[in-house]
Parts: sequence; structure tokens; C-alpha cells
Amino acid sequence: MACVRLEPAGFDPWMSLAAYVSEHRLDDGRVGATAAFVGTMRDFNVGDGVSELFLEHYPGMTERELGLIVGEAEVRWPLVDTLVIHRVGRLLPGEPIVLTAAWSAHRAAAFEACRHLMEALKQRAPFWKRETLGDGRSRWVEQNTPG
Repeated sequence: MACVRLEPAGFDPWMSLAAYVSEHRLDDGRVGATAAFVGTMRDFNVGDGVSELFLEHYPGMTERELGLIVGEAEVRWPLVDTLVIHRVGRLLPGEPIVLTAAWSAHRAAAFEACRHLMEALKQRAPFWKRETLGDGRSRWVEQNTPG
């Protein structure tokens, strides 16, 4: 139960979700609700055009924090399973950055847990973002945008 994965290459969140459901037999009748969130890279931030994003992380530390966040969700809600996939490395606008998903017998737990996974990840997971702007300059992202 529960999977946290960092992806250095692009991924298709919908194919990843379908594969996970199949591999973990989440379609066997135990699950009544699946909530999923997919975040994609925008081509703008703080009033500027953004042509590229580079996501850095500390290997081991980032996975550990994501695992703690998943563990919190498992304690707080009656979940069947959870999945977190996050990109690292170079991204282009429109590419998926993150997938969070929660499976439960009921929708309230699935919705609330999925939101918790995403909001806690944004606040606590150690990722550093460097944007390349449309004019070629680059800058570090100093704060996340509000949800």
C-alpha cells in the first residue's frame, strides 16, 4: 500500500494511474472512491512568461518527507491506497509535474486525503524550482502560489 515515486523523465499521469489500479488490484470491489489531482507546469508565474522549469531535490530526503505525508494521510483517513508521483529535472509548459491519488471506500475520505497529499507536499516537500523566463533570464521560485 502507498507508493511515492520521483520521475526524472516525463510521465503520463492517466496511464500511470490506470497501471497502478491494475497492478494493485484496486478495481476488485474494495474501493468506492478514487480522488486524483494532476498538476501541470504553467507558462507564466508572478506576471512573467516562463519557458522552462528545473526541479531539484535532495535524493532520499524528498522521498522520506513524501512518505511521511502519505503516512499522515493513512492515519487520518480510512484509505485503501495512495499514490504520489512527482517530476524532477527539466520540464516544459504543459507537462505534468505531480500526480496525487487516494483510494477509499467512500468519497469524503478520498477527496480529503488527496487534497492533504497535495497541500502538504506543496508546503513541506523539499523541492527547489528554477524558472527560465521568456527573455532567457532565470530565477529561483521563492514561494509557492496559493492553492
